[in-house]
Amino acid sequence: MTTPAIETIGLTKTYPGVAALSDLSLAVPAGSIYGFLGPNGSGKSTTLKLLAGLIRPTSGSASVFGVPLSAGATYRSEVGYLAQDPRFYDWMTGREILKFVAALGVRTTGADSKIDAVLARVGLRDAADRTTKTYSGGMRQRLGIAQALVTDPRVVLLDEPASALDPIGRREVLDLLAELRGEVTVFYSTHILDDVQRVSDHVAILDGGRLVRASATSDLLASFTADRLVVVLGRATDQTSVDLASFPEVVSVEPDGRDGDARRYNVRIRPDSAAAAQRAVMRLAADQDLLVIENAVSRLDLEDVFFRLIDSQEHAA
Repeated sequence: MTTPAIETIGLTKTYPGVAALSDLSLAVPAGSIYGFLGPNGSGKSTTLKLLAGLIRPTSGSASVFGVPLSAGATYRSEVGYLAQDPRFYDWMTGREILKFVAALGVRTTGADSKIDAVLARVGLRDAADRTTKTYSGGMRQRLGIAQALVTDPRVVLLDEPASALDPIGRREVLDLLAELRGEVTVFYSTHILDDVQRVSDHVAILDGGRLVRASATSDLLASFTADRLVVVLGRATDQTSVDLASFPEVVSVEPDGRDGDARRYNVRIRPDSAAAAQRAVMRLAADQDLLVIENAVSRLDLEDVFFRLIDSQEHAA
């Protein structure tokens, strides 16, 4: 069995009167781009700080490629970390920042060539000898990713790496993350749903300090798109929604507007019954002389899935 890049078992962090993170059990595949998603205050930054070894868990465990968090310096050598709001000495150049971090990481052999390579990788080679006070927000974030990479960690932990950037800066950072796929494991937190859907091949959703769902991004989306149909029928009547709801494959029917005699329905169906439900719609249309304008599996994006999961958590509570 392949060792996960990151594994947590019952990871918990509490403060007096506050459960910041509760019983997080997670396995992050090696080489993946793993999006850690949740609303503000859901426990994302707490998790990143725990995994970076900056704070101690109240209970539970964490490991990187089998090296336990309790191993201290040995564990920390396996990870690079970018804080949510990175700050640098503004009188230092980008190259000097990386030399400083490399020295802290006890990287001496080949440090200069590694620094040059990382600066080129993040697109800062031409700005390497400028002071960081001249850097734009996107450049500072890319320098932050560079300092997380310069000690050759197997895992990089990035806390909201693109959330404070303008669209151009966000695109630059996300493109950089995508380029790292397969070379290192990238575990990054965000509350921006589009970012996760764009670059992440795995996602975990956190809410109120608890894990809601973790899976491959494609599997998560597929699990929700398989249970909805969008049906638009011309010449439909009030009775049509009743007839649709009578099919054994259908769980519920929600009318969703009309245009003349054409009516739109959001049809929730039983899992793995999409084809049968679509055939039933076609039979109904043929029997009642209805015009089939649309009869398709609903394609939800991650935003739809996220809010459905979060809403279900609130209702369960």
